[in-house]
Amino acid sequence: MDKLLYIAASGAKQDLLATAVRANNLANAQTNGFKAQLEQARAMPAFGEGLPTRVFSMTESPTNDYEGGAMIRTDRDLDVAIQGAGWLSVQDRQGNEAYTRAGNLQVGPDGLLQDGHGNLVIGDGGPIALPLPLSKIDIANDGTLSIRPQGAPVEVLEEIDRLKLVNPNVAEMERGADGLFRLKNGQQADGDLNVRLANGTLEASNVNPVEEMVSMITLQRQYEMQVKMMKEAADLDMRANRLLQIL
Repeated sequence: MDKLLYIAASGAKQDLLATAVRANNLANAQTNGFKAQLEQARAMPAFGEGLPTRVFSMTESPTNDYEGGAMIRTDRDLDVAIQGAGWLSVQDRQGNEAYTRAGNLQVGPDGLLQDGHGNLVIGDGGPIALPLPLSKIDIANDGTLSIRPQGAPVEVLEEIDRLKLVNPNVAEMERGADGLFRLKNGQQADGDLNVRLANGTLEASNVNPVEEMVSMITLQRQYEMQVKMMKEAADLDMRANRLLQIL
């Protein structure tokens, strides 16, 4: 009975972990630039002092769905979206370089350019600082950042920096707990001049809410089936004990 109980219990646990992945995707269905996490389960032998006679299931998130989301037109000067493959470079809270597709940028009170979560946006020379006050910001499709100082003529635009746009192999990237992506080897990606932006546009999440809901319902039914198997194992064990008492 222990084999049946062990398999059912491990399966139920992994169903809960898979549900958490799907629930996180669903919660970020409206998050700009979010990439859905993929999950899968596989059988793993349980190694111990004896022979590996027990097998358990293991849920893992081997990769992410890197397909682009829908383009949403906002006409806001600081909203940008990557056209095709590529990433924006930002500095995380630990001061390391990371990558995101969320292009809802903003200017902090100190003039530093930030993403929507407050991470500093990186340019050719590090974090981008804008001279304040200013009356206009223009981001070209190659990432070139130009501004018009407050009080300057309408035709004046001063180029001050360029967003660092990268396009590493997605197989070499991983998602961090903060939702930002990084290279698995811990290195920084090289800038790619071929990456292009769409100005006044945001990329929506690529999560399919209907698909995520269906997957969550399926996982819930699998969990209920595993619980029934655990109850059945307990009943079988109880009946075996009664037979031994008779003997």
